[in-house]
Amino acid sequence: MAGDVTTLFRASTAHSPSIAMLHRAGGTGAGGAHGRITDFCIPCNPYFPTPAMFEQLGGRLREILTYYPSGSETITAELCQTLGLNPQTVAMGNGSTELITWIDHLLVRESLAVPVPTFGRWTDQPMETGKRVDMMLLPEAHGFRLDPDAFVRFIRARRSRTAVICNPNNPDGGLLTKEQVLALCDTLQDLDLVVVDESFLEFSDAAAETSIVEEAVLRPHVIVLRSLGKNFGLHGVRFGYLVANPALAGRIRSMLPKWNLNSFAEAVVFMLKEHRGEYEESLRRSRQDRQEMTARLSMLPGLTVYPSQGNFVYVRLPVGVDGAALRDRLLTEHRVLVRECGNKVGSSSRFLRLVVRPPQEVRQLVPALEQVLYGGPVHPAPVPAPPLAAAQAGAGAPVAGVPHGLQLVPASAPVLAPASAPAPAQMPAAARATATAAVPVVGPMAMARGYTSSGTAAVDRLVSG
Repeated sequence: MAGDVTTLFRASTAHSPSIAMLHRAGGTGAGGAHGRITDFCIPCNPYFPTPAMFEQLGGRLREILTYYPSGSETITAELCQTLGLNPQTVAMGNGSTELITWIDHLLVRESLAVPVPTFGRWTDQPMETGKRVDMMLLPEAHGFRLDPDAFVRFIRARRSRTAVICNPNNPDGGLLTKEQVLALCDTLQDLDLVVVDESFLEFSDAAAETSIVEEAVLRPHVIVLRSLGKNFGLHGVRFGYLVANPALAGRIRSMLPKWNLNSFAEAVVFMLKEHRGEYEESLRRSRQDRQEMTARLSMLPGLTVYPSQGNFVYVRLPVGVDGAALRDRLLTEHRVLVRECGNKVGSSSRFLRLVVRPPQEVRQLVPALEQVLYGGPVHPAPVPAPPLAAAQAGAGAPVAGVPHGLQLVPASAPVLAPASAPAPAQMPAAARATATAAVPVVGPMAMARGYTSSGTAAVDRLVSG
């Protein structure tokens, strides 16, 4: 059964399998025999809707499932009244992915430039319709921070006609200031389109001060994308919206089906007004959880944690650890699901994106990581002063424990690996004794599928063109 579960990840090319697929393959459910999966993969709000809201929705389940929803214009008008937006500048979609699809079909001509790694639909969707996608590799040495000036130079060199940035970026959580984003948009006003994807912005520490929603409606070439499913912790409902100049927003709206929003989306939107306080509190708690989770992960030897303003953190695994093998072990042995990033362009299997979860769930994640990586609990690693380059990078400087060459500690049946791999000094004695029987380290074939700091030649050619 475990083999069936882990096979699902190898069958998927760009995204993780759904929780429903994992439950079916593993024979589990919410209360299945093997226990519930603790999810650090899907980035959603763990505190919203509140239990009372779920109870209210449950009481209306038959009505919601039985009847047609109102038209999208009715639902959009309610959302705009709640958020203080002009309905003429808004288009709501069946998830932000539907809006990305229509943006590509209607507004992207021959080419699109985007920094990578980033959300996969911004690279995959245009390629699926035959567009040229110009990918600028975000430098690991600078904490994956986007340099707006470098991006402009990249766009000019490639002569890209559309530019996309995610703010904060997914998977690393890097954030540009409002001034930087507006300067970028205005510098690129000769392009066909600039898209600023703010799907995770509300989880940042300065969301209101960073959003360019108000400014976007004054610019004829700018679209801001927002995701309600991520903010409200309801990915399954599928709803999101964009804000743009009325002409741009109207062009997208004209192509959307009348009933592209379902009855669950309508029910949630019409509940928001009376629950804004609970929603704001959920964001505050998520921000606090991010700080605590980042601090706890940074204590693990050899793990590098990059500063994030999303509701997730991007981590680099210790040298020699294959993220896919780690992911499979965490799921099958500890019922913990993580996002291994080997299938993200611009990333590799040495990186995980870990969703911010409540402290009680982090207390399940950390011991699971310790068991698989080190063979048991480890003493917190001291956090060294960052090197000069990282210190100059400021907020983009990653936080790391003491670097070690590590292998995964075997679960049961040994699998041979190079015996020369060093065992970290802080490993328990039992872990050091079995280090030579660990899961194989990343070798040449695995490195060919991705890269670490500078990228392999193959990926550099893909990114650089």
